[in-house]
Amino acid sequence: MNEALVMSEPDAYGVEGAVRLTLNRPEAFNALSEAMLDALEHELQDIAQSQARVVVLGGAGRAFCAGHDLKEMRAAPSLDYYRALFERCSRMMLTIQQMPQPVIARVHGIATAAGCQLVAMCDLAVASGEARFAVSGVNLGLFCATPSVALSRNVSRKEAFEMLVTGDFIDAHTALERGLVNRVASPDALDEAVGALAKSIATKPRAAVAAGKRLFYRQIETGIEDAYALASETMACNMMDGDALEGTQAFIEKRPARWSNE
Repeated sequence: MNEALVMSEPDAYGVEGAVRLTLNRPEAFNALSEAMLDALEHELQDIAQSQARVVVLGGAGRAFCAGHDLKEMRAAPSLDYYRALFERCSRMMLTIQQMPQPVIARVHGIATAAGCQLVAMCDLAVASGEARFAVSGVNLGLFCATPSVALSRNVSRKEAFEMLVTGDFIDAHTALERGLVNRVASPDALDEAVGALAKSIATKPRAAVAAGKRLFYRQIETGIEDAYALASETMACNMMDGDALEGTQAFIEKRPARWSNE
């Protein structure tokens, strides 16, 4: 893994179990080159197998992420190359959703095209008040097809489609209103807001959070009867977990729970 492309910081924000990943191509607005896609996939896969509890994904320099590296994409155009590139990017995006740890996007500056997709694929997002979002490929004659998958699963259909066919930017507060981000903070309070959210997650039982994340995405893509069947099985299994038994007993006894931290 190339540390120059994706930097990893354990116990970030002073929170045990929080890992901060930073896209590190500031001179290119953290555009997702092939090498960066590979580096990010490698880091995410490693974290998925670790005891980490929550991941924060941000960008170095003036932007979160400007999408794919267009210069690299135009260097040797071929259908096979583009198919492989977008398959590679989609695999990385799905890793975010499929890993057991919640992933928080820490967004500042611009998040455009695949960068906006990256925000939408993260489980949670906290944005600086000066952040801006767009799926602007259409301005170059390229409809943001893969970003549309994530975007349309975060905001309403009409709002997503308007962004996709106009390429227009929305600001952070509009992104909050539409459900693309969870919280907006002033630029000087962004890390405080991200750290508070990471801490809130990291203090919860790991097994419950992992099972909940897995169930959340499975049920949301299925019909309501199957969703309830999945949810019922998840809750039944979760109730047999030691931390769940301890948590319910602590509630009954009106005392703080003593988590296993496993």
